[in-house]
Amino acid sequence: MNVSSLVARLLGYADVSEIGSVRPSFGAPWAHQNPALVVLACLAAGALSFVFYGRWQALKTAGSRWVLAALRGALLCLLVLILTDPSLEVTLVRTPKPVLWLLMDGTDSMSLPASGSETAAGPTRAEAVRTFLENENSAWLKSLNDKFRLEVFEFADGDGVQTLTAPDLDEISADGPGDWLKRWTTTADVSALGDGFADLSRRHGSSHLAGVLVVSDFDQNAGTPALPAAKQIGVPVFPVGVGPLSAVDLSCDLLAPPTMKKAESSTILVTVRKRELEHLAVTVRVFAEAAGMSPTGNAPERIPVGEQTVTMALDAQTLEFPFTPEQAGAFVLTAEVDPVDDEPVTQNNRATRDVRIIDDFLRLLYVEYEPTWEWRFIKEVFHRDRLVGTRGFRTFLRSADPAVRESNELFLPGLTLPRSQFFETDVLFLGDMPASSLSTRFCEMTREFVSQFGGGLVVLAGPRFGPVELAETPLAEMLPVVVDPEARLRDEQEFLPRVTPLAGQYDFMRLGQGAAVLDGWKNLGKLPWYQPVARVDSRSTTVLLEHPTEFCADGKTPQPLIAIRKYGRGEVVYIAFNELWRLRRLRGEEYYRQFWGQLIHRLGLSHAIGTQKRFVVRTDRMEYRAGEQVLLTVEAYDRDFQPLVEAALPDRRLEAELIRPEPDETGGRLQTVAVRQLTPGVFETRLPVATGGEYEIRVTDPIGEETSSVRFRVATVSAERRNPLRNSALQRSLAVETGGKAYELKDLGQFLNDFQPPRIEETQVQVIPIWSTWLTFAIVMGLMLTEWLWRKWVNLA
Repeated sequence: MNVSSLVARLLGYADVSEIGSVRPSFGAPWAHQNPALVVLACLAAGALSFVFYGRWQALKTAGSRWVLAALRGALLCLLVLILTDPSLEVTLVRTPKPVLWLLMDGTDSMSLPASGSETAAGPTRAEAVRTFLENENSAWLKSLNDKFRLEVFEFADGDGVQTLTAPDLDEISADGPGDWLKRWTTTADVSALGDGFADLSRRHGSSHLAGVLVVSDFDQNAGTPALPAAKQIGVPVFPVGVGPLSAVDLSCDLLAPPTMKKAESSTILVTVRKRELEHLAVTVRVFAEAAGMSPTGNAPERIPVGEQTVTMALDAQTLEFPFTPEQAGAFVLTAEVDPVDDEPVTQNNRATRDVRIIDDFLRLLYVEYEPTWEWRFIKEVFHRDRLVGTRGFRTFLRSADPAVRESNELFLPGLTLPRSQFFETDVLFLGDMPASSLSTRFCEMTREFVSQFGGGLVVLAGPRFGPVELAETPLAEMLPVVVDPEARLRDEQEFLPRVTPLAGQYDFMRLGQGAAVLDGWKNLGKLPWYQPVARVDSRSTTVLLEHPTEFCADGKTPQPLIAIRKYGRGEVVYIAFNELWRLRRLRGEEYYRQFWGQLIHRLGLSHAIGTQKRFVVRTDRMEYRAGEQVLLTVEAYDRDFQPLVEAALPDRRLEAELIRPEPDETGGRLQTVAVRQLTPGVFETRLPVATGGEYEIRVTDPIGEETSSVRFRVATVSAERRNPLRNSALQRSLAVETGGKAYELKDLGQFLNDFQPPRIEETQVQVIPIWSTWLTFAIVMGLMLTEWLWRKWVNLA
């Protein structure tokens, strides 16, 4: 041990490589800022002592006088130094151990077999990890802790990470990893690996972090994407894979329209996938069941949709099942295939989807000043649409003859409708209208229709008036764009609109097939004009189609041609031209019908339709886990769509009936629940659900005496058990993209040899006080004793 190490250990440091410098310092501000004052004070103290003994002390010899003067001067100088608070500043060069984070997978998939077969004898994935760390390989964990300062975390279901141990793992020894491994659990229902990485990046306050070691099967199925979140940490990630790379597996997925029309045929798609199976004959069964059960406990009737047997020559095959529903209501569609031998996971052999079958129609209201090509073609398209039809499309045409508006049921006689009729609308089209024709009442009801009732609004700019007419109306704040009152139509040059990168996220913009999903917009051709705006509204607006060369007022943002934004519970779409009928140019109605059909499907079917908007019963989710709480919300309005308040209700509350899948301890399945008012028109309550199965909640409308219901499921099997395989692609990507290396659990011992983090050196200044209270007392007492003895000796002499 050298002198530097010895001094460092005396100071309490075990990682000091050398002592850089040692210099005196003063803690008192007056001495630290002016060291010369200390020297002058000491000289003054010495001079005072010599004057005192030279003139006012009578001693036998001159030598005794000067010796005592020197002693008294030294004492005064020591007192001066004590007042300066002297210390030594020692510069230490430290080499601390780098920090390594160990991130453990705490989800239920770690309870699956470590091998690829359910019948194969062997441990689970979590047991394999515990065996590696506790038994013959515990020395590896001790070596890891000797080389790094280890911190252990657990990730699970979206709540970030949980710390399993303190930063210094003193509990790790050659006998095992200590208590932190007992605190590691694998019970979470979903894997939110990305949320775990994001939480770690927020904790990354140390510059000594060398890397992250992740032990998982990497089957992420919730939360933030893992790869970009891992790159945010800024250090290499070393993913350690647990679980099989291949396994015998048969699964199916179900794709169905969320809303179907009674007595109208729809197509259900079932995709069957296989792994490690050759030329397997698979029978696929699809059936429908009414969601929930009756209060008497009778199971819902199973309605067969179809059954097909296919020999699986490919790893995936899609089958079509036509379905013509004969009943309206909420249904659960189910597709299933029988499990095969040695299949470790069978939960993915069955897929379900919630669908709503309606015996109603969408109600569209088109407000326009005069007939345009867009108005004519939209009317024709939706008159033939099975979800709208001739009963669902109504229009107010300002230039129409009043007699025609009164006699023809297609036309509305006036724009300002009674509330009971206006709020039955599902999608409102606002064409090229002058501000003088838009009453304040119409604008206010439109805003309420979108924000409160979740309706859809489509604003089509026309060449005659343009969006500038909306600038001074309450509708202006609803638009995805900010209107420029001075802007006018631009028709100087034809142009080809440009689809934005975000357009592919919206169904109504995907007018193509496969990789060319947006190419259908080329069918629009060149546009002769458009209506410019000042800028794009920054509040949740997405631009889907833009001008290729012209910009907004900032000179950087391309002029928006189609934009969408969320407004309250509904959505607003702005279209800067009414020339979409040009989509019919080459392919007839195909793309035109596809655009408008998908758009009204998004705007109109995302909420209760027609008169159902007056009394709507909702839950916050369609599927829950046992032990969670269900948030029940009832939106209640009277016949004029004015909010209901509890004062107008019997017992000042609504009552809901909860129908459980299993009887309780009293043998009943029906429970009455009070639903209290949250705000005018909105009633809420929370219901705990303890067991799995299908539940139903029924609430009676106090105005119309009709019963509305909502159904939900409580699952007992987590999503973690639907995939038997490790996600090796994500494991490799994490290693490659962050500069780390992927490992198998059995090969993890090589990690200590592979990863050599850079040497860390940091300089630290340690301030050591020179004087302590006891040291000062001892020096003063020693000087006083010396002076007393000297006087005694002189007197005796």
